[in-house]
Amino acid sequence: MSGCRDGLRLRSWLTLVSGLLECLGFAGAVFGWATLVFVLKSEGYFSSLCVNATVNGTAAEDCRGQDEQFSLVFTIASFMNNFLTLPNGFLFDHFGTTVARLLGISVYTAGMLLIAFSTPVSSVLLFPALSFIAVGGILFLMTNIQVANLFGAHRSTIITLYNGAFDSSSAVFLIVKLLFEDGVSLRWSFLFLSCCSVLHLFRTVVLMPRTHIPYPLPENYSYGVNCGVTQDYAIAKTGEKNIQTSKSEEEMPFKETSDTDTTERSFKSCFLSWFFLWHLLWLSVMQLRHYMFIGTLNPMLNHLTAGEPSLVSRYTNAFAFTQLCGILCAPWNGLIMDRHKGKQREPGQSEREADLRAAILSLSLTALQCVLFSVCAATPVLPLQYLTFILQVLNRSFLYGGNAAFISMAFPSAHFGKLYGTVMALSAVFSLLQYPCFALIKGPLGGDPLYVNIALSVLSLLAFIHPVYVYLYCRGQAAQRLKGTST
Repeated sequence: MSGCRDGLRLRSWLTLVSGLLECLGFAGAVFGWATLVFVLKSEGYFSSLCVNATVNGTAAEDCRGQDEQFSLVFTIASFMNNFLTLPNGFLFDHFGTTVARLLGISVYTAGMLLIAFSTPVSSVLLFPALSFIAVGGILFLMTNIQVANLFGAHRSTIITLYNGAFDSSSAVFLIVKLLFEDGVSLRWSFLFLSCCSVLHLFRTVVLMPRTHIPYPLPENYSYGVNCGVTQDYAIAKTGEKNIQTSKSEEEMPFKETSDTDTTERSFKSCFLSWFFLWHLLWLSVMQLRHYMFIGTLNPMLNHLTAGEPSLVSRYTNAFAFTQLCGILCAPWNGLIMDRHKGKQREPGQSEREADLRAAILSLSLTALQCVLFSVCAATPVLPLQYLTFILQVLNRSFLYGGNAAFISMAFPSAHFGKLYGTVMALSAVFSLLQYPCFALIKGPLGGDPLYVNIALSVLSLLAFIHPVYVYLYCRGQAAQRLKGTST
């Protein structure tokens, strides 16, 4: 039995490390779009939309139509990245890890191949290509997050670490850009990335479970093939039990004034809870700010540098380099959430309530970071954008890591895929506002994003509602315990 436990421990660490490398090298590549746009413009994608114009008596090339198409490609891809997380979440919960990962690998590889074989004449292929890369990448992340269940005391830290790796993988397109400047064609770079799908298949077959990794872990839990026996049966039974419990509770609304066992809540009661509503608002307003920033970064830099290509390239590289720091920033959020682990709880305090109380600081810090980032982005001073890049990657790593960690602690693990998919899908609908905002900047505002940025900064303040509500909830729970002990 000692050999079996050692084998599980080794498998757990291999799964963790290889998952981090997968998320770091592939999953969030779509968010390096601003860097790839620089290369695609150099190659002449959508260049037919550029027209000759006269500005103050001087002939110049007007490429607003080209910028709008690149922005639309990213808008659709970011929408698909979030919205399709809903059906993907149901797919993951119902069919398990293997089926979800095979789907993710297929669409991700298809997206890479579409870009590899696209040309300026077939620029329209960028629309399905980037969407496929986005959907495949989020499936990689979703199936890897469950690995944190193997490390209970550090669960939130590992969840945020995976999300940080997801954020940092946007630097993949920086590598593509640097290789392009050294003479490596776009086609060969993306052919190489598509061939790496062999590694994803290997992880799926050898290191990942066929179904799910439950939380909390059952006693003597194992998965895969250990000591000659396949262990996935126990996982399937655990998931089946959770589903049956959920069905039996379908008519019981989730009351947040009582701290009942999380396994007793149905998906419907979780979806209709105030926790879910305010968390959705918290995610949506900050995510819109980030998507708007990434989607308009290239035209914004063109506006601030008066179209100087060398300056645009320098700041684009700086933005991409800062994205690498996402994996360094994200674990700090997890440590904030896990800081109470191993400490004695207050008398009568449940583990869930202790988790929620620890999350208040994380939720508040994330909202504050977003406001600071938004204010810097709204200030039309070019050197200040270096600070904007730092705040953006810090806030983005806190945002997505905190999103997954909060859902995992506030709601049952049996509904994680569905709730994670639902909140991402609904926030995707909200993120569609980025395209009319971009059209407003390019049209009536004459390319100046100042007023839109100010409006988004004000909108970001709504994110503070969520931590305030969680604080009031925890205070109410403490008051109930005090009342119970006094009687």
